[in-house]
Amino acid sequence: MISIKFIVHYSLHFIVPFLFAIIFFRKKWKTVYIIFLLSMLVDLDHLLANPIFQENRCSINFHPLHTFWAMAFYVVGLFFKKTRILCIALLFHMFTDYLDCLL
Repeated sequence: MISIKFIVHYSLHFIVPFLFAIIFFRKKWKTVYIIFLLSMLVDLDHLLANPIFQENRCSINFHPLHTFWAMAFYVVGLFFKKTRILCIALLFHMFTDYLDCLL
């Protein structure tokens, strides 16, 4: 059976970024949506964990690219036009994973 945690997590990874791209970047929504999808590559740092997947493990501050130090770097990237959308996507990804920790 699909849980509310599953629905929230994957809605925030796929549906909300789509709506964000359509609403705020109407002219280049496809590019923005693809950037949001590609930001999920940040989860490759999960491959460094042992075990790689543990159901109730919180990603925040466990995996290297999910640490507060990494998030600080993503915040700095907001100030540069070339990295702004990617950093918004990465920070939204961190927010999604944090909500996952709360659920």
